[in-house]
Amino acid sequence: MSVIYDLEHITTYRYQNPVTFGEHRAIFLPSMGFGGRILSYSLEANIPCEMRWMMDTLSNNVTLLTFSQPAKELIVTYRMRGEHFGIPAIADFPLDHRAEEIPVQYTPDEWNDLSSFIRPHTEDPEGHLAAWTKHFVAGDQDNTLDVLHRMMDSINQTLTYQGREVEGTQSPAETLRLKSGTCRDYAWLMIEALRRLGLACRFVSGYLYDSALDGGEVGMTGSGATHAWVQVYLPGAGWRAYDPTNRITAGYDLIRVAIARHPGQVIPLSGSWFGETGDYLNMDVHVSIRKLATLPEFDESQAIPMSTPL
Repeated sequence: MSVIYDLEHITTYRYQNPVTFGEHRAIFLPSMGFGGRILSYSLEANIPCEMRWMMDTLSNNVTLLTFSQPAKELIVTYRMRGEHFGIPAIADFPLDHRAEEIPVQYTPDEWNDLSSFIRPHTEDPEGHLAAWTKHFVAGDQDNTLDVLHRMMDSINQTLTYQGREVEGTQSPAETLRLKSGTCRDYAWLMIEALRRLGLACRFVSGYLYDSALDGGEVGMTGSGATHAWVQVYLPGAGWRAYDPTNRITAGYDLIRVAIARHPGQVIPLSGSWFGETGDYLNMDVHVSIRKLATLPEFDESQAIPMSTPL
């Protein structure tokens, strides 16, 4: 089965007086891989600009926007229609024996490829993150999948979700101290904790489909905006999704756009402007995802053999 959906992401910046804009960097277009395909997409701004497309070091799709005139308002609109094949359950991909318990044993090739995702990125001078992490493997609690689920559940159940308009991500220690955060704070806490257990993890930026927006009964935290979650590399299963905000590991709710070593690499829209300090008024982000259709699973019995002439 797959889902066809329409996505719209509108970012609006408002200023008291006309300001000029430096180059902006947009990361909206998913790198779909086997998880789906893009049927159509567009990116436009309300003022004239030149757009250049590129891939960054992690193969994320990036658009560079250069604006040619000042304005009191900047509106960047991204639209896409896509097909999403969903995230299969972990049970569909049995782990290699060397991944069943922590510490996971990576091969030399895996280590070379994954080392930047294994090394912790943040400091933990007072040891609060390390202490919090250790209690998940205390005693004989070293089953990898059990540790992952207990950590995800602990973040979901013991912290309070608080939306935040200000850009940026809290440090894991700050999230533990405040006992609250956004989806990106939750994801970053889990990533940095798992890295301290020797697991390769990466930060994922994308969108969250909520069936409640289409009249369904389930309400997801963080829908109607960009979303963030975790991917963990497990030998035998590959990169696996863990969303501590909603306790999601499979299904059709998570639509991946970009991956990163740390959250600052995948800000959806970033750039500079030039004017007086008091000119900036506010920023508004509107995200909508609408399911158009659900397609049945492909019936292999109806496939035409490659050797059969058409």
